Amino acid sequence: TTQGGTHQSAFREALVATIRQYFGKQYDAADIRQSVIGAISVKVIEPVFESQTKTKLGSNDMGPEGPTVRTFIGNFLQTELDNFLHRNPEVADAIQRKILRAERERKELSGIQKLARERAKKANLHNRKLRDCKVHYNDIKHERRLETTLFITEGDSASGSITASRDVQTQAVFSLKGKPLNCYGLTKKVVYENEEFNLLQAALNIEDGLEELRYNNVVIATDADVDGMHIRLLLITFFLQFFPELVREGHLYILQTPLFRVRNKHKTIYCYDESEKQSAMAELGAKPEITRFKGLGEISPGEFKLFIGDSIRLEPVMLGKEQIDALLEYYMGKNTPERQEFIIDHLKVEKDLVGHG
Repeated sequence: TTQGGTHQSAFREALVATIRQYFGKQYDAADIRQSVIGAISVKVIEPVFESQTKTKLGSNDMGPEGPTVRTFIGNFLQTELDNFLHRNPEVADAIQRKILRAERERKELSGIQKLARERAKKANLHNRKLRDCKVHYNDIKHERRLETTLFITEGDSASGSITASRDVQTQAVFSLKGKPLNCYGLTKKVVYENEEFNLLQAALNIEDGLEELRYNNVVIATDADVDGMHIRLLLITFFLQFFPELVREGHLYILQTPLFRVRNKHKTIYCYDESEKQSAMAELGAKPEITRFKGLGEISPGEFKLFIGDSIRLEPVMLGKEQIDALLEYYMGKNTPERQEFIIDHLKVEKDLVGHG
């Protein structure tokens, strides 16, 4: 049941009660459950579901003559988990350390959140980072809500080009100043302490979940050079670390912009990679004019309108079966010999083939 149900509610409740009883402390339920990964399977006779799709269990009893789901799971967990903790004190100690760490982080966050929300509220009245649009994804009845897009750019020149060429009805622009912080291994406290992250969170309206997300498409729009790729990685890390559901639900994209413009007096072709450029050169013949765009700021607003309009190319950021923690540790953690070897094995040098048409 993808949406849980009475068995999951009973499991969550029994887990908290058993942990509190074992340690003799009234720890906060959220601190106990933080980072817990568990699976529960129960055999209910004549199960009742809350919808035809059977995604949420609604049964209150294990069967016609059986105990309630809540009692059955509560008694089982209280006995088995309590026995396990007594037999494995080192595991119990690790759980308690995790709970205390979560409690400490939550208390630290509470003070920071209040200040950050006040700061974001003031900034939203005139947020110099955000050039907003008129329609938003959480305008449930608006016919264009699915078109709503937030472009996250770096630098004034790039944001200027997109701002000048965007559709003000459905396209917004959030401009970063320089490279964002590498969030790997940091707690969510950094989202409130870092002004840009706090304003980005406020612009997206995702502090408490995705229910009121303001843009259907969150698009990272950076230069196609090494610095631009680094900024992409840092932003993807930010979303994976603190808002993984935004990625899982298919809202995060990379904007593909042309690397080359190939033209003659009669036709202009925009090319997104070396092979497209070679094809364009062959099509136009007779030494066409070739321009390589080194950054988004070099593309005029008139041209940029073509790349964020109906023919926009978006590359979705998708999560496979990999664990997020392992993925971030490998690519964004310490520079290990394994990662160095991976870079060496996959390093490619792209030569400019303009002179070899």
